[in-house]
Amino acid sequence: MTLRVVEWSTGTVGRHAIEGIDRHPDLELVGVWVSDPEKVGKDAGRLAGLDRDLGILATDDRQALLDLKPDAIVHTAMTDDRIFEAIGDLTEFVRAGINVVSSGPVLLQYPFGVVPESVTDPIIEAAKAGGASLHVNGIDPGFANDVLPLAMTSLSRRIDEVRCAEIADYSTYYQPVVMSQIFGFGQPVDATPPLLTPGVLSMAWGSVVRQIAAGLGITLDEPLIERTEVVAADRDYDTVSVAIPTGTMAALHFEVVGQVDGVDRVVLEHYTRTHPEQCPQWPTPTNGDGCYRIDITGDPVLNVEFGHHGENGDHNVSGMVVTAMRLVNAVPAVVAAEPGLVTALDLPLVTGRGLVAGAAAPAAD
Repeated sequence: MTLRVVEWSTGTVGRHAIEGIDRHPDLELVGVWVSDPEKVGKDAGRLAGLDRDLGILATDDRQALLDLKPDAIVHTAMTDDRIFEAIGDLTEFVRAGINVVSSGPVLLQYPFGVVPESVTDPIIEAAKAGGASLHVNGIDPGFANDVLPLAMTSLSRRIDEVRCAEIADYSTYYQPVVMSQIFGFGQPVDATPPLLTPGVLSMAWGSVVRQIAAGLGITLDEPLIERTEVVAADRDYDTVSVAIPTGTMAALHFEVVGQVDGVDRVVLEHYTRTHPEQCPQWPTPTNGDGCYRIDITGDPVLNVEFGHHGENGDHNVSGMVVTAMRLVNAVPAVVAAEPGLVTALDLPLVTGRGLVAGAAAPAAD
């Protein structure tokens, strides 16, 4: 059965989601929402950067899109600076009986023990009332630090520590608000950007730490531990999102740590540069300028480096693609799931079924 899908936004992730929905054999794009008045009335194919029309015109009329009664909404709108407004949107969608896969807010990737029940209960109640499911995921938080590390642990005889790292150069990452206002790049090193306010890292990435712990059946000490290292620019840097003058914040390493009896057991960390030559003492990808690395110590010791890059070679572009496609390819499984808030622990294996070039997928059972 073909599922009717609305794409919600056409930004750095949404434009790739549009192409992904169009390519997917089990999905049909029926609507596109935009916030920019200049995009209203433009064809989705053009907004996605394709060289053809898709016959779907973008609109800012949210009710008109809900009235289409799609099977699912792929929600990729910016949420980092409008968390509660976004939660309100997602709650409205599922209450209307529309399944949702969303790239944020990331705290909903696995909110249990991360955010108060007063935040999650209304979403779950709305989803059950509407008979719909909500799944928040992507690449990070998402596949690189929920499905991938947990799949690796199936090879273990003893697990001492699970460590999930993003190692990336963000100089070509186009997200001005995130880079400057949230991460604090280009700001004084003694300032405290929102991301480094105590507790925020645990809210944003603590979800993956807690989900890994839940997948392994362990109870973590409370609270989670946050460790940060800020590096000042040794010269002026210029990224696609923000200028970074000498002496301002230019690189960041942080850890969100789940301990058991005072011992690190699950660690999520980021090594974020704004130029590939910064911080040579930090780990670097084996290939390219960005990767995810999973290290599991125990018996046996397991290591996987997951790299990606776009057809143009840029890992920040492919980061948007893989985020979009993790959501798009999960749509059939989320539609089939029981109503409520669905995490990676609840879903079956999600694959790229039907996407092999030149090959048609067999009919679903």
